[in-house]
Parts: sequence; structure tokens; C-alpha cells
Amino acid sequence: MESKEIYDQVNKRYGSVTQSTTGKYEQTIAEAFGYRAEELATIPQDANLGLSCGNPLALAKLTEGETVIDFGSGAGFDVFPAAKRVGPTGKAIGIDMNKNMIDRANANAAKMGSTNAQFIESVITSVPLPDTTADCIISNCVINLVPVGEKQQAFNEMFRLLKPGGRVAISDILARKKFTTEIENNVALYVGCVAGASQAVEYEKFLKNASFSDVLIVDTKSDLNVYVTALEGEASCCGPSPKVNIKSCCEPESDSSAEACQKQATSMPTDAETLVTQLGIKDLNEWAGSFQVYAIKPLRV
Repeated sequence: MESKEIYDQVNKRYGSVTQSTTGKYEQTIAEAFGYRAEELATIPQDANLGLSCGNPLALAKLTEGETVIDFGSGAGFDVFPAAKRVGPTGKAIGIDMNKNMIDRANANAAKMGSTNAQFIESVITSVPLPDTTADCIISNCVINLVPVGEKQQAFNEMFRLLKPGGRVAISDILARKKFTTEIENNVALYVGCVAGASQAVEYEKFLKNASFSDVLIVDTKSDLNVYVTALEGEASCCGPSPKVNIKSCCEPESDSSAEACQKQATSMPTDAETLVTQLGIKDLNEWAGSFQVYAIKPLRV
């Protein structure tokens, strides 16, 4: 697949993602990947779109006065709690290439009255910020969306933006084994954080090629099947026999459900169901997993 096709599809997909009417699915997903209920209560509801695959903040260990950058910040799900942790003397900067997400994040910041959260519309392979800006870079289920030929650039950009001694704390879906050609060439699965997932050995290579040290990659053993099981009858309007009406990416409402779903599929649930049903994969955990990734930029390079 060409990089442009992937970026176009990623933009289309994530520009249309909205939250379910109840927010139950998004809450379940977040808790399944390490967020505490009391922590989620402090985050704007509109920021949680059920797109996480881990909790990078648990690994980041942010302190007051630090500057943290979130690669692929979406509607600000991790940026707002990060902003609270670094305090008024620190700064939390979200980077996302999707204008709709940036607009949502800014709207959430305005509602919260957040003064130390900033959002920049940009691809994560070329961020318009000076060298050595950040003490920490976080990312949540986004690096796997970068086209294979450009993934190294994303890690190189992290290294450039970090201060000496700075660290990366990433949650991402990594492949447990090589995907079949059918999976790798499925654009829908690529933009759904599946087909573009690297194996742990590849991830480590990207980090070391960028000159990071002390690389640590840990399998959290979280159950990826939660993307399907968390629905519990709350299937999206694109899913089979929904018991609860969920406003999702099947908007606008003027479209019939079939027409809208043809234009745009839902996010994780649909992609998980595609793997399970169309490709005959019964257990998502056999193919991929949620991993935590940590690395440090050496004081001297």
C-alpha cells in the first residue's frame, strides 16, 4: 500500500469517529488497558473515543514542570491528565494530523479551562517544534498507523524532540507473528491498528536505529478480544443487530445506515470483528498484543 493511501484512509477514519451515546464502551476499553475509573472521571468525556490500547502515562512518570508531547493525541485523552501532572509550570502538547481531532481537543481544552495544554495539527514524522523541546514523549496506539516505510522517521523525530536524558513511554499494538499477505494488504485493518503493527524485534530496531538506549518492551498480556466483548449488545450502527443505538462514524444521520457504513467503518470493534469473522481468527491475542515501550535518549550522543 502507498503511504498516501494509508494517510488518506487514516484521516478519513479517525476524522469521523465519535463516542457512543452511553460512553460505556469507551469506559470499558480504557479500564481494560490500565486506566482507573477515578482517573477517567477527570478526563473530558468527549476526549475518550475508545481508541486506546494501553496507558502510556502509567509508564511516563511525569513530574511538575516537565514538557510532554503526545504523538497522535486525538481529542486529548492522554494530554489532559498529562497536563495536570506537569502542572502550571509544565506543558502538554498534543500532535495529530487530523483537523477534526485537533478541533475537538481544543474544544475540550476550552471547556476545561486548561491553560497548559496545546494541540498542533501535524504528522508525527515531521513535527513543527524545535529540537530538545520535550522531557517525555508519549503515544497511545498510533505508531502502528504510520506507513511501514516511514516508521523509522517517527522514532527519529521522537529522538530529535527529546532533551538529553528524556524518555519515550509508548503503548502500542505489536504483532506476535508475521501477518498473512491478506491481513497486510487490508487497508481497513491497517487503519484499525492491526495490519501495520510491527513485531517487538522490529520496534526495538527502530528505537536503536534512532539512537535510543535502555529499550524496554513489555507485553502487558491485556486481552485484545475486549474490543469485541466490550460491546455487550452496544454494537455500532454498522454492526449486526444493535440493541442500543450508538452514534458512531456512521454519521451523518441523513445517510442510511448501509450507505454510511459503506463510506466509513467503525474503529476497533469493526476491525476486530473483521479479523474474527472474515479472516477466521478466533483469538486476536494469537496475532497481536498490547505492549508498553520505554526508552531513553542518552545524555551524550
